[in-house]
Amino acid sequence: MARTKLISDNVVFQQVLALLLQNGEKAVTFSTVSAATGLAPTTLVQRFGSCNEMILNAIAQAWQELDGLIETATLDTATLNKGLPGLLKSLAGPIDPGALLTLSLRDPELIARAKAWRSKVEHAIAARLDVSAKAKETAALIFAAWQGRMLWDAGGGKGFRLGDAIKRLG
Repeated sequence: MARTKLISDNVVFQQVLALLLQNGEKAVTFSTVSAATGLAPTTLVQRFGSCNEMILNAIAQAWQELDGLIETATLDTATLNKGLPGLLKSLAGPIDPGALLTLSLRDPELIARAKAWRSKVEHAIAARLDVSAKAKETAALIFAAWQGRMLWDAGGGKGFRLGDAIKRLG
């Protein structure tokens, strides 16, 4: 008879992601994840097989969570009523897409997930712009400005106002 999981894989993945973002990949071992989750290292080995698989699954789960934010934002009428700024604010969740992209660069499947996420965000941005031939190109520029702004805000710098950039590009 199989034992029930007291701690879900998603909770484990959140802890793995936190360790990755705080201290890098070398900080993620079965021992450190065990300490963070309370699960025995042998249980982690049984669930994931290797640390590498556990890390890849945690990163994939994070991209899935970001995809969920986009889906929610595109369906939420309150977000729709707030236009493009409301969309971008709703996507600025607990996971930094720039840091996640950096973690994803070592795996082709994760790079594909990152590209798919970017495409979804650009599509959602374009849907909030005036219908024109340049909406897709403008959406790509706004996406780049938004991500650049998030990067520099995380680094302690203040740059341009994103709303001003949206007005100029829109």
